[in-house]
Amino acid sequence: MDTKLLKHFLGLADSLHFGRASQACHVSPSTLSRSIQHLEESLGVLLFERNNRSVQLTREGLLFQEYARDTLQQWDGIRNRLMTAAEQLTGEISVYCSVTASYSFLYDILSQFRQSYPGIEIKLHTGDPEPAIQYVLSGQEDISIAARPDQLPAELAFCSIGLSPLVFIAPIDGSVKHPASNQDWTNTPMILPEKGISRNRTNQWFANKNIKPRIYSQVAGNEAIVSMVSLGFGIGVVPQIVVDNSPLSGRVQVIDVKPWLPAYDVGLCVLKKKLRNPLVRAFWSLLDKACQESY
Repeated sequence: MDTKLLKHFLGLADSLHFGRASQACHVSPSTLSRSIQHLEESLGVLLFERNNRSVQLTREGLLFQEYARDTLQQWDGIRNRLMTAAEQLTGEISVYCSVTASYSFLYDILSQFRQSYPGIEIKLHTGDPEPAIQYVLSGQEDISIAARPDQLPAELAFCSIGLSPLVFIAPIDGSVKHPASNQDWTNTPMILPEKGISRNRTNQWFANKNIKPRIYSQVAGNEAIVSMVSLGFGIGVVPQIVVDNSPLSGRVQVIDVKPWLPAYDVGLCVLKKKLRNPLVRAFWSLLDKACQESY
């Protein structure tokens, strides 16, 4: 069964950008365009509204997006059930995480997985950790490494694989004075994440102290925060694990601040319904027993 057209459609539906979608699908933009045109001709409707500046799903495109996801999941399910019956597992699963998580947590898991299931290919994508859970919820990724949110969506299974304190960091050269009072904090330039768990917890920390922070910069990506702090632009907030694994760790220092920010609970997350997929379940089976039973 040829599912390439559905995969090409979902690639464009997820990114709404021909360039990024063609890269993700490993085809040229012209090939991707022909795939979409072929689908639209077969269905007799427009799936996308597109011009030189933007791409948007039509109402029919939104309906077809749901169908395409369900169809691919069902196809993967029956194919993998047949392979399981034949005592072999082949195919691919996608995993998303930050660069730091890829070598801090994922390396050991992938080493075990490769030995146990050599026929399963891992498609590893790295980037900003903030959208990791949303990528799993949308079906764009099968599995992600993410910080557990305060409210975990009911449709997700989550397995903790480590804790990392959330810390304030400053340049080690003393170019930014360590705040000693609320007034000092008000005057200190802060380099914070644009959004996400870290930003929410930092905002709450300042609110509890009745401090209005002076935000110098809002940054996407923890590694970029470490870089800006090391250059003396201000004080930042990042997970300890990012500092420990940064090539710039020798240029920043952790500030002893009370009260401490709540630690990151880092773990693997997956849609519960995807655990019916033998490939995903094989990956999950490498985790400890408590995690396997958590869903």
